[in-house]
Amino acid sequence: MAIATSTIPPGAAADDAPRETERILIVEDDDGVARALQRLLAAPGIQVMVASDGAAATELLVSTRFDLVISDIHLPGATGVDILRTVRAYHLDVPVILMTGNPTVDTAIEAVNLGALKYLPKPFKPDELRAEVRRALGLSRLARLKREALRLSGEGADGPGDLAGLMSRFERALDGMWMAFQPIVELRTKKTFGYEALLRSREPSLPSPLDVIDAAERLHQTRRLGGRVRELVGAAMNGGMEDSARVFLNLHPSELLDPSLYDERSPMMPFASRVVLEVTERSAIESVHDVRARTSVLRFHGYSLAVDDLGAGYAGLTSFVTLEPEIVKIDMSLVRGIDASRTRREIVASIVRLCEELDIRVVAEGIETAEELTIVHALGCQYAQGYHLGRPADLFNAS
Repeated sequence: MAIATSTIPPGAAADDAPRETERILIVEDDDGVARALQRLLAAPGIQVMVASDGAAATELLVSTRFDLVISDIHLPGATGVDILRTVRAYHLDVPVILMTGNPTVDTAIEAVNLGALKYLPKPFKPDELRAEVRRALGLSRLARLKREALRLSGEGADGPGDLAGLMSRFERALDGMWMAFQPIVELRTKKTFGYEALLRSREPSLPSPLDVIDAAERLHQTRRLGGRVRELVGAAMNGGMEDSARVFLNLHPSELLDPSLYDERSPMMPFASRVVLEVTERSAIESVHDVRARTSVLRFHGYSLAVDDLGAGYAGLTSFVTLEPEIVKIDMSLVRGIDASRTRREIVASIVRLCEELDIRVVAEGIETAEELTIVHALGCQYAQGYHLGRPADLFNAS
């Protein structure tokens, strides 16, 4: 049950409060402590509300805007860290102060890593808490002003504010993820050779694939993201996709360390002979131990390997020497406008000649015009993909 003490007139609803009123939520199951905190923090222009457990706190956080949350670490049905995660799921900028009578180093580290403003061991001095509250409310005002300034500048301000908020959004992105498939065309026959599987997100705060991938990297969740992608692609290949079609699937270098990639029960394993695993030139693979041995195991199962984004990112030959790919994909930065650029044509022609000598097939990415398509075909690229040939779409009900 939630209790509210407010400076707004009696009988007025919380949403009718003056705009300058600041709201503090106290999450504390000890009624005596909660009331003492209410009395301590009551002041003109401040409304203090109390929740006695995690469920009541969540209900209030969903329905009400707060400027500060003060929570005990140990609560019925939840922990203070759980409350912190809930706060970040709905309010990115709200400061959170955690209190505990039984402090531990691990809990303190977790609280700080997840964006808690302060970790206060009980008992604390009233002046100390008041000082932290003043600081927290000031930071809350500053965050609102910064967000408003970003809106006025047109730059937006809806990105995740810390690791807890980012994790909440990443979880929703995983739940709502689906796969789009873009055709890859064989230029000699003009038939579809295969499809590149491209992840798509329904999470508004992580709208693009790069947003989701960046979140996964920041949260050290790239293996989990890769597993979800392989699950969705496996479902698509088991569904309506033609049996002859190959699927090109992006593989983050860190996924080479994921045991599930090599597991015979993997959703992709039954289709391994039709799967091309793309390792991007934009990511270094030097830090992955025993790459050659790992790629040998993948080839044993039937997978092929490709170097993606050739011409972008890392300029060395590490990916070629280490992966020994069957296919390379020339980055769109070299393909875009190739019909009007002699330099691009010469670079792509050289790449194609070298790949022919190494028995490596070439895919030109990012084809957007008939002129670009004509040039890359004339230069010897065997395959091409891009909006001119087909846009990514949910072709096989993979969501």
